[in-house]
Amino acid sequence: MKPAFSVIFLTTLIGAGQGLFLALFTHQSYALFGLLPMQSNAFYGYGSVLALLFLIGGLIASFFHLGRPERAWRSATQWRTSWLSREVIVLPAFMGVVFLYGAAHLSGYNPEVVTLPGGLLIDLSAVLGVVGTLLSFALFICTGMIYACLRFLREWHTPLTVINYILLGGSSGFILAAFYSASAAPDQSDFFAGWAMIITLLAFIGRGTSLVRNAHLKPKSTIQTAIGIKHPHIVQRSMGAMGGTFNTREFFHGKSAAFMRTIKPTFLILVFVVPLILLALGMSSLVLLGVAFILQYIGLLAERWFFFAQANHPQNIYYQTIG
Repeated sequence: MKPAFSVIFLTTLIGAGQGLFLALFTHQSYALFGLLPMQSNAFYGYGSVLALLFLIGGLIASFFHLGRPERAWRSATQWRTSWLSREVIVLPAFMGVVFLYGAAHLSGYNPEVVTLPGGLLIDLSAVLGVVGTLLSFALFICTGMIYACLRFLREWHTPLTVINYILLGGSSGFILAAFYSASAAPDQSDFFAGWAMIITLLAFIGRGTSLVRNAHLKPKSTIQTAIGIKHPHIVQRSMGAMGGTFNTREFFHGKSAAFMRTIKPTFLILVFVVPLILLALGMSSLVLLGVAFILQYIGLLAERWFFFAQANHPQNIYYQTIG
C-alpha cells in the first residue's frame, strides 16, 4: 500500500499522547496505594497538557488525509460497522477526558468522590484517570482494528496489529514521561524509565513476531487467478495501463526492494535498540532521555511507513508486476 504521511503522523503522535497519559495515571495509581510519593498537582496537570498537545497534533495531521475536510463529521456516522468511525468518536472523547484530568489538577478542584473500605480516598482526578485509561485502550483498539479487520491485506489481518499499536504507543509515551519527569520530578524518572524499558522490550517482541510472520506469508493469489487464465506459463509484459492510474499510484509504495530491506533494520535500531541503550545509560539524564524520545519517534515514523508499505494489495499482482 502507499503510505500516507498524514496517517503516519496521526498514529504516532496520538500514540505518544496516549502513552504519556497512561504513564502519568500509572504513577498516580502507584502513589494512591502508597507505593510511590504523590507528586504535585502541577506535575500531573502539565504532563496532561503535554499529552493533549500530542493528541491535538495528531488530530490536525488527520485533516490532511481528507479530500473534503468540511465533511469530516460524517466519518462518525457509521459507528455501528466501521472502526474508523469508532476511532473518530473515541479520539475526541479521550481528548476531553485528558483535558478534564489536567484541569482538575491545575485548578485544584479535585473533590473526594468516594472512600473505599480500606480508607483509600478516591478523588475526581482518579475517576477521570480510570475513564481516560479505558478510552485510551479503546482508541488503541479502534486504530489498530482499522487495519487488522481487512482480511485481504494479510500482513495487517492479525491480532499483532492491535497489540503492536498498544505497545509502541506505550513505549513512546513512557519514554516521553521519563523525559518530562527528569525535568519536573527528577527523583521519579527512574520509575518511568524502568517501565519504558519493559514496554519497549515487549514491543520489540511483538513487532519482531509480526515481521517474522509476514516474511513467511504465502500469497493466496497468483498471476493466473489475477487474470483468470489457468495456463501454467504466463509472462506479464504490461501492468494493464500505458500511463499511471489510481490503482498503480495508491496501492503500491513505489520503492525498490533494496529500499525496503534498508528501512527495516533502520527502524528496528531506532525504535528499540537505541532507546533501550540510552534508557539504561541515563535513567535520570534529561539529555539522554530527550535524545531517546526523539530518535525513537523518528524510528516510529519509519516503522509506521514500513507497516503501511508492507501490506501487499492483491491487485498488485496484475498492476505492479512487469515481466
